[in-house]
Amino acid sequence: MAEGKGRVCVTGGTGFIGSWIIKRLLEDGYSVSTTIRSDPGRKRDVSFLTNLPGASEKLHIFNADLSDPESFGPAVEGCVGIFHTATPIDFALNEPEEVVTKRAIEGALGILRAGVKAKTVKRVVYTSSASTESFSELEEKDVVDESVWSDVDLLRRVKPFSWSYAVSKVLAEKAVLEFGELNGLEVVTLVPPFVVGRFICPKLPDSIERALLLVLGKKEEIGVIRYHMVHVDDVARAHIFLLEHPNPKGRYNCSPFIVPIEQFGEIISTKYPEYQIPTVEELKEMKGVKLPNLISKKLVDAGFEFKYSVEDMFTDAIECCKEKGYL
Repeated sequence: MAEGKGRVCVTGGTGFIGSWIIKRLLEDGYSVSTTIRSDPGRKRDVSFLTNLPGASEKLHIFNADLSDPESFGPAVEGCVGIFHTATPIDFALNEPEEVVTKRAIEGALGILRAGVKAKTVKRVVYTSSASTESFSELEEKDVVDESVWSDVDLLRRVKPFSWSYAVSKVLAEKAVLEFGELNGLEVVTLVPPFVVGRFICPKLPDSIERALLLVLGKKEEIGVIRYHMVHVDDVARAHIFLLEHPNPKGRYNCSPFIVPIEQFGEIISTKYPEYQIPTVEELKEMKGVKLPNLISKKLVDAGFEFKYSVEDMFTDAIECCKEKGYL
């Protein structure tokens, strides 16, 4: 194991992506400060983080909240890099979009200000979302690159599923990129699609649940019939790649596959015949949204290599769900 790579901060350490980034960083020889929301009753089990190899020596957990942007200072102190994965997620629309968006932007900028104040931070890698590129106009775009942004006015008017989340991610990503330019702080953003694979966090990640609706017997909840997808380990590796790259610039899509739902069914029914999956012909007849193909040429041209196949994503997710009692 490499040693002495320095300390980095990962916000949202108990989340699906954040926890896997922490796992990878510890394996790669980094020391990690991570932030979790305050837990006064100490009811939250974070043993899935503290039991990671190397965590007892190299992982430090801090309380911080996006609603209190100043709270991230202690976690960022002494760090050479920041991975900002924490974000407000409110698919149920319990809060007004303006409230969610304000928290996302002010929280992100608070973390960047802490990075400037620390004087040790060399780069910030911000975790964006495919939703920042998937809603650019009413006509479906088949292929998009990093130059495309979702139309906030369109999202607010049409209100597709997760629209308030998409608005908050668009405006927060634009805010962090602008802050970096104005304050001389290196900020790059990674744009992942549906993230699938194994998970170390206790809660079933939303993206895995959506990807496995056929397996979970929730066919009626399917509203998307073509998904852009990536393995969680490739996402974590891409974050670290951008931290270590000598000169990254701007946004990077991290989406190696566009997968029609009939391919889901074919893979799952072949490997797991015990699940009652509709036939390929039945799945082809389903109606729903075809998400655009997020081209990842920029990331690959920079030297990044994706390691996992579509089959790997589904196999890892299903086996992990079985181990954790979700299947």
